[in-house]
Amino acid sequence: MNIEEMENIMSNINMIASATFGLEAVLKREIIALGFENIKTYDGRVEFTGDESAIVKANIWLRCAGRVWINMGRFTAVTFDELFEQTKALPWGDWIPEDGKFTVVGKSVKSTLFSVSDCQSIVKKAVVEKLKQKYHTDWFDETGAEYTIQISILKDVATLAIDTSGSGLHKRGYRENAMIAPLKETLASAMIQLSYWKKNRILLDPFCGSGTIPIEAAMIARNIAPGLNRKFASENWERIDKKIWKEARIEAYKAIQYDVMPEIYGSDIDADAIELAKQNAEKAGVDDCIHFDVKSSFDLKLPGKYGVLVTNPPYGERIGELKEVENIYRGLGEIMKQDNTWSCYVITSMEYFESLFGRKADKKRKLFNGRIKTDYYQFEGPRPPR
Repeated sequence: MNIEEMENIMSNINMIASATFGLEAVLKREIIALGFENIKTYDGRVEFTGDESAIVKANIWLRCAGRVWINMGRFTAVTFDELFEQTKALPWGDWIPEDGKFTVVGKSVKSTLFSVSDCQSIVKKAVVEKLKQKYHTDWFDETGAEYTIQISILKDVATLAIDTSGSGLHKRGYRENAMIAPLKETLASAMIQLSYWKKNRILLDPFCGSGTIPIEAAMIARNIAPGLNRKFASENWERIDKKIWKEARIEAYKAIQYDVMPEIYGSDIDADAIELAKQNAEKAGVDDCIHFDVKSSFDLKLPGKYGVLVTNPPYGERIGELKEVENIYRGLGEIMKQDNTWSCYVITSMEYFESLFGRKADKKRKLFNGRIKTDYYQFEGPRPPR
């Protein structure tokens, strides 16, 4: 193989960025902005190509992705023999070294091969057989870096991928402590990106909990890479030069706009939550541009003009909370009447939210907050004058 052919292989790594259903378009915009190629969007994922540096860049910079995977191959399999042979045919030795430690995780939906544990076992055996051929050995110590392989079968089509991220990309590193049922950082970032908010406008979250929405907004405003202060599984891989990781982090630090001072407000009736929010904002490096207050939503006053309210209020999922939550939603509608220059974005599972809020949403998008099916209601005010 000549140098040109080798470079072509390296620059054409097929990757998958997973996404919560409903956020694929937001993730696609992020991937386009990072300059990746051959972008294709499917339910729950966006696929693209790049070289080793693209793996690094995607992990450090993607705000809405769940994980970044290397797409090893996709094929139809309705028997275990087909699964074994087609898995074995894939180039596992291009990524997994002789001492590599690998595990197999899986899922199967509407497929003939419905037993996930059996599929995992077959894939493990097939990969081992392939690596035996590659390294001319019958024994692997598995003392090196970790590689997680996923076998995902949907309607008899199997996709095999290697996880480059490790823990989910929503784990930014600033929120070690959180309240019960916190909003994922990836979803919070997507909610902000789906809104009219820009860094020169006011942002308000009156149900901020441990501060996720205000912190994600501040990180966007200052161009702080979400994965800058965490580790990834692929940092320990032989295939990716540690120099690439080092240079990508240096570049990300240089990209931070420390002089940007957005006007962001977060409040919550829970004093403990606000204390956590302040600690989390400090860890994220944005505590100087977020104003946190202990405050009931009923006492809320809209600060300034042409602001944007983005929030994840209580849903009334627990017994006895429904009436209280209904009153909160009515109150939120009254607050938004204080100033018609404001825009309002609310995520909730309550199907009759609009009737309580007192206005029909301009747009509505179905999203999942964890396992809870929700709608993201978008009430769009006028854009500020130039």
